[in-house]
Amino acid sequence: MNETSKPTNYGALSTLVTVFFFWGFVAASNGIFIPFCKSHFNLDQFQSQLIDSSFYGAYFFGSLILYMFSSFRNVDILNQIGYKNGIIYGLLISVAGALALAFISGFSGATFGMVLISFFLIALGFSLQQTAAQPFAISLGDPKTGSHRLNFAGGVNSFGTLLGPLIVSVVLFGSLATMDKEATLGNIKTLYLILAGLFTAVAIFFSFRKLPAVTSHEKVEKSPKALISLCIIAIPTFILIFMNKWVYETFGETGKTFLIFGTLAITVLVLLNALVSSRKNATGWGAMQYPQLVLGMLGIFVYVGVEVTIQSNMGALLQEPAFGGYDVSHISQFISLYWGSLMIGRWTGAISAFDLKKSTKQILTILIPIIAFAVILLVNIVRGNAVNDLLIYIVCIAVLIAAIFLGMEKPARTLFIFSCMGILAMLIGLFTTGEVAKFAFISGGLCCSIGWPCIFALSIMGTGKYTSQGSAFLIMMILGGAIIPPLQGWFADKFDIHSSYWIAVICFIYLAWFALKVQNILKAQGIHIDAPPAAAH
Repeated sequence: MNETSKPTNYGALSTLVTVFFFWGFVAASNGIFIPFCKSHFNLDQFQSQLIDSSFYGAYFFGSLILYMFSSFRNVDILNQIGYKNGIIYGLLISVAGALALAFISGFSGATFGMVLISFFLIALGFSLQQTAAQPFAISLGDPKTGSHRLNFAGGVNSFGTLLGPLIVSVVLFGSLATMDKEATLGNIKTLYLILAGLFTAVAIFFSFRKLPAVTSHEKVEKSPKALISLCIIAIPTFILIFMNKWVYETFGETGKTFLIFGTLAITVLVLLNALVSSRKNATGWGAMQYPQLVLGMLGIFVYVGVEVTIQSNMGALLQEPAFGGYDVSHISQFISLYWGSLMIGRWTGAISAFDLKKSTKQILTILIPIIAFAVILLVNIVRGNAVNDLLIYIVCIAVLIAAIFLGMEKPARTLFIFSCMGILAMLIGLFTTGEVAKFAFISGGLCCSIGWPCIFALSIMGTGKYTSQGSAFLIMMILGGAIIPPLQGWFADKFDIHSSYWIAVICFIYLAWFALKVQNILKAQGIHIDAPPAAAH
């Protein structure tokens, strides 16, 4: 059969998208689980954010390990074993993590360190799944419609981020009628047993279902200097995730300060060294010889960091009297609205991936955000949350729609506009309190919603034979979600949770600068940058 005309395997696709759902569900649930763990284990704000360090750090280590083995064997290991097997192995690793968390939750002697290791295992499996699932989704039908399948899977992922905080809130705190009962770690045991069962079921399905054997024996481009740089970044990251307690007990607050700032500084300095050194001698740097790629790695680092840190620290913010003084059990509608904001932007951004008339796109650009917002309200109503206070958020959505039209489907222009929106939203939140500040911070989700595809597209432009390697390096920079949240947590402990959101301002400023800088870099290379961005991750 001609590969370009083969029909879509909807049975396999429907199962595959459940994996995308899991990624969003678990990641977004951290916004509820973090403030709960802070109270349950008596943590400070910095320590509570280490859940993100374990979760997003696992993505970095998973990608780095794959890249190291591929470099040593001179062939892409994942391509060699097949994407289907990659998904299966990733699911089994996540099963181990989910079972570990379920066991720990029922253990009276459970420690926070045990929770961190469990989350690391779950996300390590996700890292392998994510690396394999996206090209595998493209293989399940006509390659020409591969982007449509990725958009559909991305939409399911976003729906998972919407439901995650709401469901975990019910599991931890019960329904609205029973919320006064004490929340315990044991409440999540059933949830993670169910997740382990679902992961196992999907793995079994893929094992026995006849699916395309998508493999490749393409050689991996050598880049020893880039590999050494990434390994240097891995050292402080490992200490941050696995040795933070020892550092704190041995060196106290000073050690904690050096740990978080040292990890950030080493990451940034290593990338800046790659930027400077590769200009003098490109040999051995691989994809890092391209300045747009290195600056884009910092861009993804900052983007994921700000996307995660806004909501991960929001639980503590909402408990402040100036922001409503909410109990942890009553914040799920706001966390879900934040992740729902990302869903709104991504659903709307996905319109450009379809071959539609200009007038149809314009109509959908207005309708899709409104429909997505209605879905958010409906899900919260079903949950039993009050939504009257959320209705004013339609004003923020109107701003999003205007920004999308102003972006004109140009990645650099769109990224600059949305980054400036992010700066403005965070400043409004910092200089006000109450409802205005609360929704300003939540609207950061709208500002982040299109960041990934724009940064990704701009960063790999012109990288030629190093495009695949450059993509792998960009994915590793999900590491930002492991470092920026505890950095904000440190500022919250030293000053206050409200002023700690200056960290988000700095992140958006870098993204705005990158959007301007990368245009000049690409123009100097004779590269056209006005192509519309690809679908969001």
